[in-house]
Amino acid sequence: MRSFRKELWFNIPARMDFVNITPEVEACLAESGITEGLCLVNAMHITASVFINDDEPGLHRDYKKWLEELAPFDASPQRYHHNRTGEDNADAHHKRQIMGREVVVAVTEGKLDFGPWEQIFYGEFDGRRRKRALVKIIGE
Repeated sequence: MRSFRKELWFNIPARMDFVNITPEVEACLAESGITEGLCLVNAMHITASVFINDDEPGLHRDYKKWLEELAPFDASPQRYHHNRTGEDNADAHHKRQIMGREVVVAVTEGKLDFGPWEQIFYGEFDGRRRKRALVKIIGE
C-alpha cells in the first residue's frame, strides 16, 4: 500500500465562505498515482470545515444563513464564554462542529468515486488568515 500527503493552503478574505476544492483534490490524486484506495481531506484548523455537497450558489447562501441563525457572530463575551478569553470567534467553532472536520472519498480506477452532484468544499468560518487542509490518500 502507498501513501500520499499534501497540504492545501487558503487565505479567505471573508469571515465565512465556501470554496470548491474538488479540482485541487483531483490534482492531488493524479499526483499520487494511486488508482484504488481512499482519500481523506480534513481541515487543519478548528474554525474551518471540509464537507461534501452540491456546488449550487443558492444552497451555499442557505447554509450561510442557517449557520448564522444557529451560531450568530457576536464578538462580545456575553453570548459565548469562549470570547471571555480575548477571542471573538466562538461562533466559528460552533459552525465548524456543525459542518464537520473531514470527508473520506473512495478512489476507484484513479478517480474520486462521487455520487451525482457531489463536490468537496473547504468551509471557512473565521477567515482573513492563512489556514490549511490536509489531503491524505492511501491505496494501490
